[in-house]
Amino acid sequence: MLTVEPASAGTRLDRWLSERLTELSRARLQGLIRGGLVRVDGAASKAAHRLRGGERVEIEVPPAAEETLAPESLPLAVVFEDDHVLVVDKPAGMVVHPGAGRSAGTLAAAVLAHTPTVAGVGGPRRPGIVHRLDKDTSGLLVVAKTQAAYDDLVEQLAARTVTRRYLAVVHGRVRVGEGVVDAPIGRHPSDRVKMAIRPAGRGKRAVTRYRVLERFAHFTALEVRLETGRTHQIRVHLASLGHPVVGDDVYGKPRARAPITLEGYALHATTLAFVHPAFRQVIECAAPIPDRIERLLSHLRAAD
Repeated sequence: MLTVEPASAGTRLDRWLSERLTELSRARLQGLIRGGLVRVDGAASKAAHRLRGGERVEIEVPPAAEETLAPESLPLAVVFEDDHVLVVDKPAGMVVHPGAGRSAGTLAAAVLAHTPTVAGVGGPRRPGIVHRLDKDTSGLLVVAKTQAAYDDLVEQLAARTVTRRYLAVVHGRVRVGEGVVDAPIGRHPSDRVKMAIRPAGRGKRAVTRYRVLERFAHFTALEVRLETGRTHQIRVHLASLGHPVVGDDVYGKPRARAPITLEGYALHATTLAFVHPAFRQVIECAAPIPDRIERLLSHLRAAD
């Protein structure tokens, strides 16, 4: 049960819901509305219904149909592995799990082929997947091999005790040596593919810390540390500072091209640390800078 705040008067029902139920697509919400599964003050309404403010909105979300995932024997760069967890270095260009427009060649399918017993851990289409990286972001990602490990790691992420550091190369010279962006993130109000910084109450809290590693004439290399893990968080927060990640055409400035051909974003998850879910020891993993970003840094150093 949700209550419409007065400030939302005049907003379409489907848009209002999409800003609060970010785990559901706009199309999915409209389907639920058409099916009579969304009620405003007890009555079914249309997606275009304009809210007045103060209404009580009920939504019924039926369980998704059971889905299966076929294993695929794909290369995996394993950084750490035991009977409980698997840490891999994901390449840029690989999707973590099946989604809209991508059903094959995923990290989840490769993990299932590597460790068949992970099937059913967490979910059928996301076996063992505890957190994600964007398709064009590379680096470290931890996978749970048992349900107990999965539950423990999810709790650690929620408690913000998992350390995740990234290397990012951004457009422009970042003036301050270090800083923090504390701004809520939610679905973009008009572009459902994108995320955006949203007003308080319309997005989830997101905190990103950064410090300068190296400055170039028109670019900066940063170390970035996540305190929360929202969709596209680093990319949205750095773009909000006027320093979008190199190679990011979604949040980057028009005509702000990468200085060299770059597969993916200049964004790499370099360090991952967590408490082992069974042995309670701190596991810290590091991933080398990939060649694509090394080439970029070499080019920028030479240009300076």
